[in-house]
Amino acid sequence: MSHIDFPAFDADNHYYEAEDAFTRHIDPKMRRRAMQWGDVNGRKCLLVAGKVNRFIPNPTFDPVAKPGCLDDYFRGRNPEGKSIREVFGELEPINPAYRDRDARIALMDTQGLEGMYMFPTLGVGMEESLKHDPEALVAAFSAFNRWMEEDWGFAYKDRLFAAPYITLVDVDAAVAELEWALGKDVRTVVMRAGPIDAPGGGMSPADEHFDPFWSRVAEAGITVAYHSGDSGYLRFFEAWGLGSEFQSFDFNPLRLCMSPQPILDTMAALVCGGLFDRHPRLRVATIETGSSWVGPLLARFKKAYGQMPFAFKQDPVEAFRKHVWVSPYYEDDLPKLRDSIGVDHVLFGSDFPHAEGLAEPTEFVNDLEGFTPEETKLVMRENGMGLVRPI
Repeated sequence: MSHIDFPAFDADNHYYEAEDAFTRHIDPKMRRRAMQWGDVNGRKCLLVAGKVNRFIPNPTFDPVAKPGCLDDYFRGRNPEGKSIREVFGELEPINPAYRDRDARIALMDTQGLEGMYMFPTLGVGMEESLKHDPEALVAAFSAFNRWMEEDWGFAYKDRLFAAPYITLVDVDAAVAELEWALGKDVRTVVMRAGPIDAPGGGMSPADEHFDPFWSRVAEAGITVAYHSGDSGYLRFFEAWGLGSEFQSFDFNPLRLCMSPQPILDTMAALVCGGLFDRHPRLRVATIETGSSWVGPLLARFKKAYGQMPFAFKQDPVEAFRKHVWVSPYYEDDLPKLRDSIGVDHVLFGSDFPHAEGLAEPTEFVNDLEGFTPEETKLVMRENGMGLVRPI
């Protein structure tokens, strides 16, 4: 077992939302159009826009899966052929540290973590369910962010850095939400990958229409994180007859092996759309989206630049390497990622306390085989710490 002799920074940690995360501060006029709780056959269910939402099968999170219980599964090890429900095993009562910031800091002290980004569990799946109603979507996440700041804080004790969720469906509202968060010492904001479902039709997030938002992010020197969730790509799976509802682990082999990668498409859009040319101070992090997509994307950039150099103001590969940080899955080819983008842009992320993450966050270091001590410290601490410091 490897170990580190310095406090780490985890770029991918999670809370489990309080049951009133979306309802505590919601505008009463929007309550029916946003989130509510209901009872279906004696079971408490989350209603979004009046419909039962199944992004998370148990949105109360109590009981909840044990951290890291799917570790072997995600490393491709299931020799007994257990079903996903069997692999999950017994659920356990929710740990106070998953919902209380002081309890979380006490847990961090035992885990060897100095700081961490804190991302939603439920929240990253809600934009898709409200995309048909931009006004309710903006209201729901405005309420959610105020709950988040109240319960977690955006820079609590300079150790817990919760990321408010921003939707670009209304750019003026996005700028206003960002300004509010900046007033609360925010260090990063989180968004979903994929196109923007604007009222007039789909748009690239790099479209100049959204420059008021990106300009303010760049001016503030904070980081934008793209975290996995429901990116609206289920339409692709529907075309292959794989179902229309998102179920986190209700996958069959075909679904696991297919190709749509919203994070690849989003990073391609940002680079090819000239976003980093117009806003050279921007920093973007990709979280819980793995890194297997990075090599193929860089190869596409190289080919496109060779074919149409006139379409780019700078080498797209270098633009990516300068502006994008990647938090890989622990089971990815980490040396390959290091060699592709540089070790100074690789982030350690454990996904704790999720079932598919690591039971002990800093065990991520065990997968950094072939990394020098200096490189290991960059990945496990310095790179993440640098992103929470505004430039």
